[in-house]
Amino acid sequence: MSAILLTAPAAEPWTVAEAKSFLRVENDDDDAIVGALISAARSQVEALTRRGLITQTWRLVLDRWPPDGRIAPRVAPLRSVIAARVYDAANNAGSIDVERFVVDTTANVIATPGWSLPPPGRGTAGIELDVEVGFGDNAADVPEVLRHAIRTLVAHWYENRGLVAIGQTVAMLPGSVSAMIASYRVLSL
Repeated sequence: MSAILLTAPAAEPWTVAEAKSFLRVENDDDDAIVGALISAARSQVEALTRRGLITQTWRLVLDRWPPDGRIAPRVAPLRSVIAARVYDAANNAGSIDVERFVVDTTANVIATPGWSLPPPGRGTAGIELDVEVGFGDNAADVPEVLRHAIRTLVAHWYENRGLVAIGQTVAMLPGSVSAMIASYRVLSL
């Protein structure tokens, strides 16, 4: 199963002003850099945890329905299924009523009896499910430890941005950030 980001988050877990206050930056010269670092840090934390922090939309692409009727996407936390399609042999998409799916937010699983759904007509990428994931629409909805991991990563990158140019190596992910996000990682086999 592959996952494709359709709609990125509409906001970041930290504003540039909040990050500048944490960094003790008093001028506006680095606003673009700080904003880019916030976005990059959020993306890094999302990639490592496999969790969308602020509400976003993803497309899950499957070859066939699972025999047990349980789809466990690698992105979390699931909020809802917003669209579902099955392709026939002629590559025509047929919509499926999203009410047929039950989203188990605790287990991060989409459940439905596979036998009740139309089988895809093509062998590869015959099923598409558009899902909404994330802790919520606002920065306040993101667990504080993940917000702090982003802030710590922004500070680390901001303070060490010139060291690579002079030949010194800087760990891309401080150990403290790894520890902060460890309990939020979505594991997969």
